[in-house]
Amino acid sequence: MMKALTLALGFGLALTAAFAGAAENLPQPARVWADRPAGSTAAVKLAALRYAAFWNSGDPRYAELALDPDFIDRTLPAGRQQGVAGPLQASRQFRAAVPDLKVDVTDMVLAGDRVALRLHFQGHFSGRFGDVQGQGQPVEFQAFDLYRVKNGRIAENWHLEDNLTLMQQLGVVKP
Repeated sequence: MMKALTLALGFGLALTAAFAGAAENLPQPARVWADRPAGSTAAVKLAALRYAAFWNSGDPRYAELALDPDFIDRTLPAGRQQGVAGPLQASRQFRAAVPDLKVDVTDMVLAGDRVALRLHFQGHFSGRFGDVQGQGQPVEFQAFDLYRVKNGRIAENWHLEDNLTLMQQLGVVKP
């Protein structure tokens, strides 16, 4: 048992160390508001920025660092798995349609153990979405997320995306 715990801690430390120097790869918010001094909100902010880096890059290591092992998506879309597996699945599917997907954190509001984000997604629909093949057309939409952070990781997420705009840009829904 102790050996397994040491291995698990060692893996977590190795994963954290692998990304320790990657702070410059985290998206930086255009605007930040906080209810406390920056130092006391650092863990909450870092979890949110790691999750944004996951959506920006598709690299699952960022999601593993950002999300609590017992992560709950409180606005789980139909067909998506609950837990950490859900965002990993969603990212793979979306990147199959928009391989160059990027996200900017436009606004970040930090309050206690919560962080709210306004996100701006963009890329080009050059892959497939269901039966529709992209022709490289631009894709651009916004999303709003609210996270509850526990022990430096996102434990709960509530999110809204502008899916109508996205579906119109993909050609799945006619304007």
